[in-house]
Amino acid sequence: MSPALIAMLPFIGALLPGLLIRSGRSVAATACGTTTFVALLGLLLHVPAIMRGEVITARFEWLPLIQLNANFRIDGLSLLFGILILGIGLLIITYARFYLSRHDSIGKFYTYLMLFQGAMVGIVLSDNILLLLVFWELTSLSSFLLIGYWRHLPAGRQGARMALTVTGMGGLAMIAGMLILGQIAGSYDISDILNAKEAIQASPHYTTALILILIGAFTKSAQFPFHFWLPHAMAAPTPVSAYLHSATMVKAGLFLMARLWPVLSGTAEWFWIVSIIGLITMTLGALIAVFKDDLKALLAFSTVSHLGLITMLLGFGTKDAAIAAVFHIINHATFKAALFMTAGIIDHETGTRSIARLGGLRKLMPVTFLIGTVAALSMAGIPPLNGFLSKEMMLYEASHLEMARQVFMVVATIAALFSVCYSLRFIVQVFLGNERDDYPYHPHDPGFGMWAGPALLVVLVVLIGLFPNTMAGWLVDASASAVTGEVAHAHISLWHGVNAALIMSLIAIAGGAFLLGLHRPLLAAWDAAPRPEAKAIFDWFVLRCVFVGRAITAGLTNGSMPRALAFFTLTVLGAAGVAWLTGEAGPVTRPMLPVEPVPFVGWLMAIVATGCMVFFHRIRVLALVLVGIVGLITSIFFAYFSAPDLALTQISVEVVTVILLLLALNFLPKRTATETSSVHRGWDAFIATLAGLGFGALTYAMLRRDFAFPSISSYMLENSYKLGGGDNVVNVILVDFRGYDTFGEITVLGIAALAIFALTQTLLQGRSAKRLTNWVHDQRRAGDRHPLMLVIATRVILPISLVVGIYIFLRGHNQPGGGFIAGLVVAIALLMQYMASGYAWAQDRQGLPYHALIGAGVVAAGVTGIGAWFNGRPFLTSAYGYFKLPFLEEFELATAMGFDLGVFLCVVGAVMLALNSLSRIARKTGETVNKKPMDIDLSDEQPKEAN
Repeated sequence: MSPALIAMLPFIGALLPGLLIRSGRSVAATACGTTTFVALLGLLLHVPAIMRGEVITARFEWLPLIQLNANFRIDGLSLLFGILILGIGLLIITYARFYLSRHDSIGKFYTYLMLFQGAMVGIVLSDNILLLLVFWELTSLSSFLLIGYWRHLPAGRQGARMALTVTGMGGLAMIAGMLILGQIAGSYDISDILNAKEAIQASPHYTTALILILIGAFTKSAQFPFHFWLPHAMAAPTPVSAYLHSATMVKAGLFLMARLWPVLSGTAEWFWIVSIIGLITMTLGALIAVFKDDLKALLAFSTVSHLGLITMLLGFGTKDAAIAAVFHIINHATFKAALFMTAGIIDHETGTRSIARLGGLRKLMPVTFLIGTVAALSMAGIPPLNGFLSKEMMLYEASHLEMARQVFMVVATIAALFSVCYSLRFIVQVFLGNERDDYPYHPHDPGFGMWAGPALLVVLVVLIGLFPNTMAGWLVDASASAVTGEVAHAHISLWHGVNAALIMSLIAIAGGAFLLGLHRPLLAAWDAAPRPEAKAIFDWFVLRCVFVGRAITAGLTNGSMPRALAFFTLTVLGAAGVAWLTGEAGPVTRPMLPVEPVPFVGWLMAIVATGCMVFFHRIRVLALVLVGIVGLITSIFFAYFSAPDLALTQISVEVVTVILLLLALNFLPKRTATETSSVHRGWDAFIATLAGLGFGALTYAMLRRDFAFPSISSYMLENSYKLGGGDNVVNVILVDFRGYDTFGEITVLGIAALAIFALTQTLLQGRSAKRLTNWVHDQRRAGDRHPLMLVIATRVILPISLVVGIYIFLRGHNQPGGGFIAGLVVAIALLMQYMASGYAWAQDRQGLPYHALIGAGVVAAGVTGIGAWFNGRPFLTSAYGYFKLPFLEEFELATAMGFDLGVFLCVVGAVMLALNSLSRIARKTGETVNKKPMDIDLSDEQPKEAN
């Protein structure tokens, strides 16, 4: 199975719960489980090839110009994490089916879970760091949804926001580091980066890239000082906690460090930063876990500690330490997922996670007791379980460091001691002791569906401990080889003789048991001791950021658009001025063209009209007329400069916008009130003049100079006919070369029309509707509602306009015209029918809803673009051919006509839907009985006095 398909399967699975949830919770769970199982099976099919040292790849060009390619790879490291993500994910899907109550929206839960699973699989299979960043940020978003799944809990919302804030900020730093790394290596493909160790470590930007990347890894894997977000994420449902904090999200940072280990490790910077942060995190997390009362909080801080352990091992930079880190990743995932699910079972069956309210569950919940005890003993590092093996390997590596050996030995032993203490506490204070009579619920073991998953994991804990090389040695070898870039052979056994690691382990076990005996007085001292609270610091930091942000925002803008535009304009002018003064524009190379009288007069008229518009802008109708004059003069300039397409478009747009705005002004005050003082208006005039002169000067400077790089226009002119099959270069650009831009523009046009319709719908309801019904025009209206000459003229014009529109549409590929202009021409013809005969008359004679026209236009354009895929061409690439029919000359047909048809339909639909919205307002205002008739009637029924 292709790595790309494996990465996509969870996203496909995310679509299924919403479709199948009405068939039952079990059906939705089965669908997600089946998708996960198929992806896991596809991954396992590559095991023989991976064991032979092969790397399975799938490469697809996505955005090759920026080297963002959809490249995927499966090597030993990807195999390890993929098995953990999909394997434990399969158990979590089953566990969640029985854990969540019937009041929980399980379809939404499974959708979020599968999205998160897909993001994690995408991270570990990515062979391009830019693609990895896309999946990386998707994990932050999907985990936010999972952690905050119980939205009714304030702790859940707080935990989700905290996780998103911390990991999101770290992700931004990592993006910068990855970009630097890709620039150093000369490629963003991970395969190329892994072969550029010398260039990367010799670069002066190595340290900067390293620190930025590690910030992203540390925040995601909850390393000090970013460790505080992980325990607060415990407000999520237990299946989320078990999945995110054992096999997936918090392992993403470890994966990143392991993936880039061949090129980033081996330097002093890597050793001191990574190993020391890992050591601090391991010790601090274990210490805090000793004193936590909430079961999930205890496990969360223990997760922080074990993540620090793995980080420290990766920081050592040695091959054996990397093998130990990989092995502990496997072991931690097995016993920690089992422990989280055990904690969920206890909470589900007893009604509490507070250790102070538990105890004596050994006989009441024997199956849960057995599962939880074995998993906790493995977490403590007690032989012969798998946790003991990797803990011994960690202590052995810490005792053999050349640098700061004694410090690492002592601190690692202390951290292991704390680990034994909180693990034994989990067993003793939850399961042992006397039974209580004050449990919130009567405790009992759950059904098979809830304990089957953790039981399977505990079986793996035992088997890996007893037969490490058989059960996990092959996977450790493959993944460690991928991490180190060398062939690795792990020699894992229960007994290595009496050595420093064994002595340190015995000290940790004895010390942990002793510490548990002193837990009560130590807890009292811990509670009484002053210490910083990470959540309080985080909340204070967020509040300060909000305060500073609001202060800056209030200083820049107070909600006034003129003020915001003034700051924006001044910023642009300042940046442009700096660029002009510090850059080199080059000498003037183009001579001035002679200024002819007619164009000069046209330019002067445009200046005068613009000035009058500014001066008389408070008289809205006059301002609109002046805007139309400026637009018409602009269209003349287009025609003068041999741009007939632009001229036709400009004229059509001016006619449509002037008519629609005139209708809109019918419901607005005729004058704009004065809202600013003369001083403010003078300041605004100064900024506007400065901006106009600046952009005018920039245009003049560009027109008088040649550029070193060739203009793209030459390419368009040379290839318009050869590649697009059209002589009209403008049209070919719109429907082929830049067709994706046009597709986006018509989509936005349709959305804007629908937004106008929706706003009108809101306006015609409630208090606004009453105001419209009682509104009386402030000016006298003409008595002739439907002038006969206008009615006759529009009847005659309609078929002519339709023929002209069709003609312009058909000729657009080779002559001035096209779908946009044709759509405007037809829209004007239809608009005039409404104007002349009223809304009711015209509405009764049209059979197509305007919403459908917009939708049909977008669909037509999209289907035309998709058709290119069947020819192996990029989206929206047009094809053309010449055909000969009897009695006709040879003619051309191009697929661009289908795209142009979509443009045509969108334009007609958008214009007419806007008119429809205005007409509905007019009809509403015409419902008052004693109103004088309007000069432009768009109402459904005509008042009696007008008939």
